[in-house]
Amino acid sequence: MTPDKSNRWLQNRSVSGDDYDATYERRAAAGENVHGEADFVERFAPASVLDAGCGTGRVGRELARRGLDVVGVDLDAAMLVTARRKAPRVDWRLADLATVDLGGSFDAIVMAGNVMIFLTPGSEPAVVANMARHLTPGGLLIAGFQIIPDKLTIERYDEIASLAGLVVAERWSTWDRDSWDASHDYAVSVHRRDAGSHE
Repeated sequence: MTPDKSNRWLQNRSVSGDDYDATYERRAAAGENVHGEADFVERFAPASVLDAGCGTGRVGRELARRGLDVVGVDLDAAMLVTARRKAPRVDWRLADLATVDLGGSFDAIVMAGNVMIFLTPGSEPAVVANMARHLTPGGLLIAGFQIIPDKLTIERYDEIASLAGLVVAERWSTWDRDSWDASHDYAVSVHRRDAGSHE
């Protein structure tokens, strides 16, 4: 796979996978719960989860440790080295979220770590539509990202999701489910695939 030079993450990444994970390891050692995203996803009791834009697999590894069937996808080969070393039994794929075809569907797809605003500019609709195609009927697309007007507004994200056959189920300002309103600069959005969608 040839890296997409216009991808915001690949343009801006300045740390290795191990260094990225080390920050969370230090916080966990200090007693902090660093698995808010996994806690959030597990609340919906999915049997299968796609960790989309998985990076080092931090979220997917924890969900797999809890017994869920996990696949992780990312276009950063360096980050996937860490993921594969730390959780060799998980299925980690090097691919673009806009075009990947995993040949199956998932009860939930989680895009943590600002995935939506690190995408290649203009690819957001293709990514969300492709993720929707990978959801089981009634499945959930869960995305947490900073609201940055010149990147992606919450209104635009909802529009993109609606075009992909997804409807808003919940929205919070944190992975700990603090209430959300338009004054917040971070949102965790849960969209559900219409059970009648056959896309």
